[in-house]
Amino acid sequence: MNNNKNDFDFQELEGRNFKDYLILLRKNLTPFLIILIMSIAVSIVYTLRLPDIYVSETSIKISKSGGSVLQSQPFGDFGDLGSDRIINNEIEILKSYDLREIIAKALLDSFAQSSSKDDFKLLYKSESEFRNDNKRLLKLGEIEGVLGSKVNIEQKRGLDVIVISAESPSPKEAALIAALYAKVYRTYNLEINREQLSYIRNFLDQQRAEKKTQLSQAEDTLRAFQEKGGMIALDEQSQLLIQQLSQFEAQMNAAKIELVASEEVLNKYKDELSKQDPKLADYLESVTSETYITALQNQIAELQLNKDIALARLEPGIDISQKVKEFDVKIRELKDRLDEKIKVLKSGILASSPEAVRGISQKIIEAEVKNQSLRSSVTGLSALVNRYEERFNRLPKTTLELARFKRTRESSEKLFTLIEEKYQEALINEQSQAGNVLIIDNARIPSGPSKPNRHLLILIGVLMGFGLGFGFVLVKDYFDNTIKTPEDIEKQNVNVLAWIPKVEELNGKSKNGNDFIIEKNPSSIPSETIRGLRTRVQFSKVDKDKLKTILVTSPAP
Repeated sequence: MNNNKNDFDFQELEGRNFKDYLILLRKNLTPFLIILIMSIAVSIVYTLRLPDIYVSETSIKISKSGGSVLQSQPFGDFGDLGSDRIINNEIEILKSYDLREIIAKALLDSFAQSSSKDDFKLLYKSESEFRNDNKRLLKLGEIEGVLGSKVNIEQKRGLDVIVISAESPSPKEAALIAALYAKVYRTYNLEINREQLSYIRNFLDQQRAEKKTQLSQAEDTLRAFQEKGGMIALDEQSQLLIQQLSQFEAQMNAAKIELVASEEVLNKYKDELSKQDPKLADYLESVTSETYITALQNQIAELQLNKDIALARLEPGIDISQKVKEFDVKIRELKDRLDEKIKVLKSGILASSPEAVRGISQKIIEAEVKNQSLRSSVTGLSALVNRYEERFNRLPKTTLELARFKRTRESSEKLFTLIEEKYQEALINEQSQAGNVLIIDNARIPSGPSKPNRHLLILIGVLMGFGLGFGFVLVKDYFDNTIKTPEDIEKQNVNVLAWIPKVEELNGKSKNGNDFIIEKNPSSIPSETIRGLRTRVQFSKVDKDKLKTILVTSPAP
């Protein structure tokens, strides 16, 4: 029975037209209006209590790290997928906890230096939900969490541009957070790009300080020896030998220092590549050590050494410029052949390597070639120093001690000069290395709040009021099983013989006591209805042996 009733109710709802709903709404107008007014009032109060939220944006452009043509994709750009991956990687860096920690510290520093503490709304937390006067300053970890929820980072569609938006109840704080994100990230990116150059510069700076100390000690030792009455001067031949030996020894030591720094950088590259492809690092080392490349490097080192020897033996009246030019031409030719070979090698390796490791692979190839060249130079200079060492040890014993002191001083002086030149070169290279982040739109203090949209919230409240009110009316009507019209009975598959409308004359106040409507007003509609009911009752009993049940209902007893 209940299922049939529910089916009937749903069919009844589906069969209603717009007029039926209006009639239903009119019958329940009072509760509908109460719900609507309450919903509007709640939405207005809620909207007015919401704080204003200001949003500040900054835009940064991400460009690919500079490099040669070999770093580009050998078969073209596949729908900018590589660029999108680079941008997504940078977005993840921007969202990292390490970067958020740096920004949180910078935000706390700005707070400490600011004279207007009220501009920092996000840095405070109320101890009570109902009182705002009792606040405390957030800790560093809590600020990192706030930054994660209040800062939105996304890529502009189709562009290599990242938009950083920060929101805060304070317009100045929103602009400050967005600006800090852009500036801190640019500095962070620059440090990453300069990491290897900075390592070399710091290493050379340390070596420079050590060699300066050694030079000072050598000068003090020589001065002390001369003050004790030792030989004051050496003959010209011994002096020339010391100068040449000191020069080559300084070059050898400088090459060794540069080789140590280069090997450290290479090891870092290999460690980074091994995390992605361990076998590729070993393969790169093997291909860069092939015989042809090694032979070219050895020839270049030998020619460079012969050139240095010729320059070291320079004597007045002897023109060796032509010979030096010949050395330069041969060295240049060999370097061109070596560069061409390395270029072909890079093309083959990078074309078959995944794009994610192409950059680091190219750096490893360049570092391997540089290391091999330095090893060849160190080997040649070591052999040359040994030959000059033999000549130096054949000096007379009377001059040998002074010669050693002078050799140590001159070698230390020249080595310090070479290290100083290398340091200045590394410093220039570091400072000239640019990052790949460009701030194209600085964060500005917003002129007005971006949220909340109070008009929209109130409109939503009005719509919710209509929905809740109308829903209440429908639910009430669904559970209302009273009969209101003859159609309600007919929809239950029950035949209605007649229905008598309300009789206004039957008010119980008739003067003559005659309230019989047919007699009083035989032409009225109720009278006609009653006569029609009589006729239908008479003709409805077709079978005299079968009883009929007649139900009479009324809203009043």
